Amino acid sequence: MLYPSYLNLYQSGELAKRVNFARNLLKSCCICPRKCKVNRAKNEKGACSTGLKPKVSSFFLHHGEEPPISATSGSGAIFFTYCNLKCAYCQNYKLSQSGEGREVEPAELAEVMLKLQRQGAHNINLVTPTHVMPQILESLLIAIKGGLNLPLVYNTGGYELASSIKLLKAIVDIYLPDMRYADSFEAEKYSDAPNYPVFNQEAVKEMYRQVGDAQINKKGIIEKGLIIRHLVLPNHIAGTEKVLSFIKNELSSQCYISLMSQYFPCYKAGEFALINRRISYEEYQEAINSMTKLGLTSGWIQESGGLARFAGLNIKPNI
Repeated sequence: MLYPSYLNLYQSGELAKRVNFARNLLKSCCICPRKCKVNRAKNEKGACSTGLKPKVSSFFLHHGEEPPISATSGSGAIFFTYCNLKCAYCQNYKLSQSGEGREVEPAELAEVMLKLQRQGAHNINLVTPTHVMPQILESLLIAIKGGLNLPLVYNTGGYELASSIKLLKAIVDIYLPDMRYADSFEAEKYSDAPNYPVFNQEAVKEMYRQVGDAQINKKGIIEKGLIIRHLVLPNHIAGTEKVLSFIKNELSSQCYISLMSQYFPCYKAGEFALINRRISYEEYQEAINSMTKLGLTSGWIQESGGLARFAGLNIKPNI
């Protein structure tokens, strides 16, 4: 078997079939839970504000991702403009909401992937890919013909359809989803994402079925698997303990988790009293304690200077 996995699908012709199927979904767009039904093949735009062509804000070797993803040489990050979430506190709102970036043709996006490979990236890190998944697959076909042989990281806010994730089986080797909320009320209030937990949990279970726990080689580089990000929000808005319990009970006690403390109020957060502050030391320590209690000790917590490997230790976070 070849690695990355998509090379096998490419050789068999299955990848081209998946690309055609995914592109047809754009004709009455239903690739994410919003199911806008607009004809994006004719450049109509729905909730994600994206028509036929994807927009790219930037691309570069990213050294600030989780250690196995950035590793020594960096992750080949491609930041796509717009998002199917509408988070009131989005730190990247200029990209996700204001539309900073430019439209690219499939061949241009393929060349971006190849350029990052030439620069020494460990992987191709697709940041906010949900709403442009079919276009990414089309560009992937072109990039493979040009010699692309790096694994894909599907770096998503987690508002996904499990059916769309199934299309990515044996194409994506590394999933990096957010699990942002445990309860639908908060998801709709702060991210305008109805039923986020239901869609998110089903999609993450599908990701785990495909790739399993993170497989990290002797050089500290992830080759395959799932890493879940969870951003701790003020006043227990994210439902952290419920999210962690889901991971333990429905996925694996060995699941790698990146427990993030970097929340700060920006964009429209000032309009909501409960999220109009940073999280406290006590709130983050409570999240760490929940991980310990549940026996979830694979992953990273925020420590002074960056991410620290979590091993059930009481490390003082940088808050």
